[in-house]
Amino acid sequence: MTRARPEPVQVVKQRRDAALSALVHGVPYINFLGIEFERRGDELTAILPFDDKLIGNPLLPAIHGGVTAGFLETTAVIGLAWSGLWDDIESGRITMEGLTEGHLPRMPKTIDFTVDYLRSGLPRDAYARARVNRSGRRYASVHVEAWQDQRDVLFAQATGHFLMPKRDD
Repeated sequence: MTRARPEPVQVVKQRRDAALSALVHGVPYINFLGIEFERRGDELTAILPFDDKLIGNPLLPAIHGGVTAGFLETTAVIGLAWSGLWDDIESGRITMEGLTEGHLPRMPKTIDFTVDYLRSGLPRDAYARARVNRSGRRYASVHVEAWQDQRDVLFAQATGHFLMPKRDD
């Protein structure tokens, strides 16, 4: 029995990047805020590049609380969707052609989302990572942490619960 030859690394990387790009750019709110995602293997880091439109209190100045909450929730949803798609991406069940034609998977729906504002978001880039605590067929729990200059100095964190989309197996 001969083993199948592994795909070239650039093909796998292209498929992963195309899947992430389609997932992110398929949501207009993500584009409006300018949120980007950096991928290292299966780990995602969300990046909220600073823009003057994100300021809520010009006297401090500080990033608007709604922007912070939106950034955290977006990070949670994309992180959760990405973790659920990983096997489909790796197996090739999700193709670059299908993604470019707009065949996007359904996204998890928020049940509840609680944000802890730990300090003011300063007028600079922000970063966030989601950790999926539990993900089943119907329900998932995700924790998100956001920071700016130092990874250990959080300016916000959140916990969310999500209704998972039905899988087309």
